[in-house]
Amino acid sequence: MTDATMPATGARYQRVLLKISGEALMGDQGFGLHPPTVQRIAREVKAVHDMGVEICMVIGGGNIFRGLQGSAQGVERTTADYMGMLATVMNALAMQGALESLGIFTRVISAIPMDQVCEPYIRRRAVRHLEKGRVCIFAAGTGNPYFTTDTAATLRASEMSCEAIFKGTQVDGVYDKDPKKHADAQRFDTISYDAVLQKNLKVMDASAIALARDNHLPIYVFSLDEPGGFAGIIRGEGTYTKVGG
Repeated sequence: MTDATMPATGARYQRVLLKISGEALMGDQGFGLHPPTVQRIAREVKAVHDMGVEICMVIGGGNIFRGLQGSAQGVERTTADYMGMLATVMNALAMQGALESLGIFTRVISAIPMDQVCEPYIRRRAVRHLEKGRVCIFAAGTGNPYFTTDTAATLRASEMSCEAIFKGTQVDGVYDKDPKKHADAQRFDTISYDAVLQKNLKVMDASAIALARDNHLPIYVFSLDEPGGFAGIIRGEGTYTKVGG
């Protein structure tokens, strides 16, 4: 991005994709949606939107149903994955309601057509929504079983010509091992795509990392629990790990 196109608010990017897990919407609950948590994340998104940044979102469905777990419990894998995709639509609608209560125009766009509740995915239409300042929440993954929402996020970020992917997690970056279990875990400030794959670090699945690498999409991993963290990272502040780029 040139200085001429950079928002006057100090944001380093004009168009980004925010990926969050379904579990991020649970709050302290063990299942489902926690409305105050959904509202808190919506306020984080609004803070970045108010900076003039165009925002896409992809939200997982693990707080309601996770395809791999369903498959392990005896549900046929393809069916389980479709059930997981439907869970992401529920989360997307919840986030849409929270954002619109804050005055942010939003579109939920599903890879599986369900015209009564959201729009079908049409790339040019989605781009136009972003240009008009609407937040686009992409739901139902890629529309195909065996692909995670991480891969869907990287695919949509590439299709929308996003300049970076921001992955909000429960920790403030990428570590060499789980910092919640190991006090000596070391955080990376920056790390290459190939190192993530070689070390099998759980940033995103291998397909998503490879797709980001091939499209030169940097991935910023940061904590969603830090108030103002998303807006801070957009300005280059705070604690995070940058993958590739």
